[in-house]
Amino acid sequence: MNTIKQLTPWTQNDKEQWFKEQAIKRSYQDEVVSKIQSLGSTYDVIQYGALSLNSSRYPVFLVKSKAYDPTKKTVLITGGVHGYETSGVHGALAFMKNEALKFSDDFQFICAPCVSPWAYETINRWNPKAIDPNRSFIVNSPAEECTLLLNALSPHLNQIYAHFDLHETTDTDNTVFRPALEKRDGKPQELSEIPDGFYTVGDTENPCPDFQAAIIQSVRKVTQIAPTDPDGKIIGEVLEQEGVINYPLKKLSLCAGLSRARYTTTTEVYPDSPKVTDAICVDAQVAAIRGGLEYIQSTVL
Repeated sequence: MNTIKQLTPWTQNDKEQWFKEQAIKRSYQDEVVSKIQSLGSTYDVIQYGALSLNSSRYPVFLVKSKAYDPTKKTVLITGGVHGYETSGVHGALAFMKNEALKFSDDFQFICAPCVSPWAYETINRWNPKAIDPNRSFIVNSPAEECTLLLNALSPHLNQIYAHFDLHETTDTDNTVFRPALEKRDGKPQELSEIPDGFYTVGDTENPCPDFQAAIIQSVRKVTQIAPTDPDGKIIGEVLEQEGVINYPLKKLSLCAGLSRARYTTTTEVYPDSPKVTDAICVDAQVAAIRGGLEYIQSTVL
């Protein structure tokens, strides 16, 4: 007789025990805040809050184009919603440092380089309360990181024309985070094959296939595009086109669905591939933004 595995969801005590087991593994101040502050001569650097866990250690920032111009399209770039997804943070910073000014005739930028600084330091998907921020972009969010960002962006939400949310899909999604999710929620989790390459997640309700294709073509110059698994899928989802799947962004309360932007994408880099380096992963994030903006320039503006 087969026995069904019985799982019990975590209690609050379990979540607190999980938090106590997390360790600091790198420095948000040294690796991220210092780079944000260095952009202050070129952009407005605005602290929009800090995590209540440790407000001096975990301030959060927006990097914004200096002068608001209603004739330009507003572009939002977010990184580090999942703190462990390193190239999202450093890709956002690299784009602002090296590329954004090249597009300043047509676009103005709002960049939140690291939405989840505690998770960056502890290399975590979740926040200190064992909440996934990228399922929590809702009013009265249970995730402080989401509430802080939504409040900071509230004056701009109706102006955002394009949103690039920079992420990674890592081996630890299967070895660490899905097993932890199974324990936290008391629900069995299916593991999907981790794709060896770059892909994007569009919006089921607003997929923008030509925009996604332009991103894929731009990134292809930097690193390989994710192949499908034996079932012809990526992370269990049916392909819309090469390197592109779609999720219902707003229904799932994902960061890329926080506004009514005309163009949205979630980028996914695979940093554990033997074919890439940390620098290539960052370059892929930058190439994704560049490709999307060049598409808008050529077809819309």
